[in-house]
Amino acid sequence: MPQTSSSANVAKPAAAPSSRRWWTLATVGLAQLMVVLDATVVNIALPAAQADLGFSNGDRQWVVTAYALAFGSLLLLGGRLSDLIGRKRTFIIGLIGFAIASALGGAAPTFGILVAARALQGVFAAMLAPTALAMLTTTFTIPRERARAFGVFGAIAGAGGAIGLLLGGFLTEYFDWRWNPYINVFIALVAIVGAILFVGHVTRTGPRPTLDIPGTLAVSGALFLLVYGFSNAETDGWDSPLSWGMLAGSGVLLVVFVLWQRRSRHPLLPLPIVLDRNRGASYISVLIAGAGMFGVFLFVTYYLQVSLGYSAMQTGLSFLPMIVMLVLAAQLSTNIFLPRFGPKIIVPIGMIFGVIAMILLTRLGHDSGFVSDILPALMVMGLAMGSIMPGAMQTATLGVDPQFAGVASAMVNTSQQVGGSIGTALLNTLAATALTAYVAANGPESPEVLAEAAIHSYTGAYWWGAGFFATGFVIAALLYRRRGDGISLAHGRPGATVAEPVIAH
Repeated sequence: MPQTSSSANVAKPAAAPSSRRWWTLATVGLAQLMVVLDATVVNIALPAAQADLGFSNGDRQWVVTAYALAFGSLLLLGGRLSDLIGRKRTFIIGLIGFAIASALGGAAPTFGILVAARALQGVFAAMLAPTALAMLTTTFTIPRERARAFGVFGAIAGAGGAIGLLLGGFLTEYFDWRWNPYINVFIALVAIVGAILFVGHVTRTGPRPTLDIPGTLAVSGALFLLVYGFSNAETDGWDSPLSWGMLAGSGVLLVVFVLWQRRSRHPLLPLPIVLDRNRGASYISVLIAGAGMFGVFLFVTYYLQVSLGYSAMQTGLSFLPMIVMLVLAAQLSTNIFLPRFGPKIIVPIGMIFGVIAMILLTRLGHDSGFVSDILPALMVMGLAMGSIMPGAMQTATLGVDPQFAGVASAMVNTSQQVGGSIGTALLNTLAATALTAYVAANGPESPEVLAEAAIHSYTGAYWWGAGFFATGFVIAALLYRRRGDGISLAHGRPGATVAEPVIAH
C-alpha cells in the first residue's frame, strides 16, 4: 500500500510538467524558426528594398552581412548570458529586442537605418538561438521525449532557411518587402506569450557564476573577424589583403582565447566541452551541413530565378518538398534510427545523402525539368539535413552540466553560422572564378555564353559542395564513438550514452 501511494505521488505531478514541456518546445521552436529564417528571408526581398531605398549593388551585401556579423560574433556571449542571468529572462529579452529591431527594419526610411536594424536583429538573435537550445536541453531529460523534441528542433534548424525563401517570396510578391521584417514582430509576440505562460524559471544552486570578460572579448573579436573576412572575400575576392588580414587576426584571437580558457578560473567555454570526441564531431558536422545547406540555397535560388525564369514565389515553393522531406527524415532519425544505431551511423549516412544530392544538382541545365531533375536533388538534400542536424545537435548538448548548457548550445549555433558564412563565401568565389574562366575560354561574350557560363559555375560549386559533405562523412565516421562507449561530461564524469543523457546537478 505505501508503494501504491508513493507511485501516485510521483506520477501525479509528472502529468502537468509533461504537457508544459511540449508547449515549451513549441515556444522555443517558434523563436528558433524566426532566427534561422531571418538569415534568408531578406535575400528575396533585397531587389525590392534596393529599388525602394536606392542603395547600390556594392552596398546591398551589408543588409545580409550586418545580421551575420552581429549574430555570429556574439553567439558564445549570448549563450553564457543565458547561463548567468537565467534562460527565461534572456529568452524574453531576446524576443522583445528582436521584435523592436524587426519593426525598425520594416519602417526603415534609409539604407543606413535598415543595416543598423539588421545588425540589432543579429545581436538579439545571438541571445535567442543558444538560449532556446539550452532550454530544450535542460527541459527534456527523458531519452524518448528528448529524441522527439530534438527531432522537431533539428528539423526547424535545418528547414528554417528554406522556409525563409518561401515566406520571403510570398510576402515580397503579394504584399511589400517591408513585411519580411514586420512578420517577425507577430512571431515574437506569440513566442513572448508562450514564454511567459509555459517556460519555467530554474532555481540556481551554488554561487553565482562569473562572466569571463577577457575570454568574451577574444572570442567575439575572433568570430567577428572570421565572418567579416569570409564575407569580404565573397565581394572583394581572395586576393584582398583586407580579407586575409581579417582571417589572420581571427586566428590569432582564437589562439589567445584557447590559451586563456586553459588558465581562467571561470572560463567562458570550458575546453572539455568541445574536446569531447562526440561533441567535437557534432560541432564539425553542423558546420559542414551549414556550409552545404547555404550553398544549395544560394545557387539553386539563382538557378531557378535567373536560368529558368522562376518568380520569387515559384522559387520559394520549389523548396517546399525539401522541407517536407527534411521534417520527415528528422523525425525518423531521432525517434527510430538514432536511439538504435547512434550518431556514428546516422550522421555519416546523412553526409552521404548530402554528397548524392550535390551530384544530382550538377546534372541541372537549361532544359532541366522540375519533377524529373530538380525535385529529386532537393528531396535527397532534405533527407541529408534531416539525418545530420537533429542527431548532431542532440549529441552536441548531451551530458553537459546545466550551468554550461547555454554556452554548449551556443557552439552549435556558432558552428552553423560560421559554416554558412564559410560555405557561401567559398562557393561563391569558386563559382565566380569558374564563370570568368568559362567566358574567357568560350568568348566572345554574349547572352548565350553568359547563360552557359552561369550553369557551368553552379555545377562547379555543387561539386565542391559534394566535397564538403564527403569530408564530413570521413570526419563523422572517424570521430564519433561507437554506440555505448559513452561521452565525457564537461565536469569529468563519464557514463552518458547517446540514448541516455546524464544531467549533472
